[in-house]
Amino acid sequence: MNAPSPEARAVDVLVVGAGPAGLAAAARLAALGAGRVEVLEREPEAGGVPRFCGHPGFGADPRGHALDGPGYARRAVRAAVRAGAVLRTGVSVVGWAGPLALETAAPTGPETVVARAVVLATGARERSRAARLLPGTRPDGVLTGGELHRTVALFGPRPERIGRRAVVVGGGPTAGHSVSLLRRAGVTVAAVVVGDERYAAALRAPVLAGTVVTELSGRGRLAGVTVRDRHGRDRALRCDTLVLTGDWVPEHEPARAGGVPLARSPRAPLVDASLRTGVPGVFAAGGLLRGGTPAVRAAAEGRTAAEAVWTHLNGGG
Repeated sequence: MNAPSPEARAVDVLVVGAGPAGLAAAARLAALGAGRVEVLEREPEAGGVPRFCGHPGFGADPRGHALDGPGYARRAVRAAVRAGAVLRTGVSVVGWAGPLALETAAPTGPETVVARAVVLATGARERSRAARLLPGTRPDGVLTGGELHRTVALFGPRPERIGRRAVVVGGGPTAGHSVSLLRRAGVTVAAVVVGDERYAAALRAPVLAGTVVTELSGRGRLAGVTVRDRHGRDRALRCDTLVLTGDWVPEHEPARAGGVPLARSPRAPLVDASLRTGVPGVFAAGGLLRGGTPAVRAAAEGRTAAEAVWTHLNGGG
């Protein structure tokens, strides 16, 4: 790392990522009086993945009404701003200029921000088709669960954009939400391919348990996939959409570049019970530690990290 430039700007706490964990940490720290608390978000809007999740399951508002993802995200953003945190969107972290100094890029130009403490809340993404090394042709119609939710949120539940017949890969809540979203969009769910049978019961769709996708076919648009069961038997499924859910990859690049020790698998920051990393003054929380963490749990981790940051700022380690 290089020494921070003389033009570097100083803050008390710098939070990287404006999803549930980052916003909760910022709101708590600002409320505690931690000084200037600044949140950097590379997306044009704060709120993280919940912005694109139109289903319930994000807690309730003060009147007891269930919150969907966009409602949860709006509430989290308001809480951070009202507490006094500064949110900066469209800003990416591109490197480190010192132990607690981050180099950023934004439409206004590059900048170095020096903090007394850094909270990494960069989240995780689902592994793409290329990263899963799925063989076959490379047609359109292959997307992750996150891309499916984003497409519907931006363009509406239109089968002409999503497809007419889908196969979903993965189990658990993420696959279940994708199945529900596809059905609301008028897309037929031909099958859910689940490698682990423990996840099969919760999915309200035709389930092929103990099965994996082995090949994709189609020119221009996906035409079908080949799946293989535990006995080595192959089966062709006709579909024009394949949704890949789960199999999370931590967005660990800022952590890795900052010398934060990472676990062997997944490559997430190693933290203690207070969410301190191996670099003094650097903390981590939320989906960055465990992909697919529910928003409410990620927010709770953000508040836990905030308490540890507050202790650190006051000389407690």
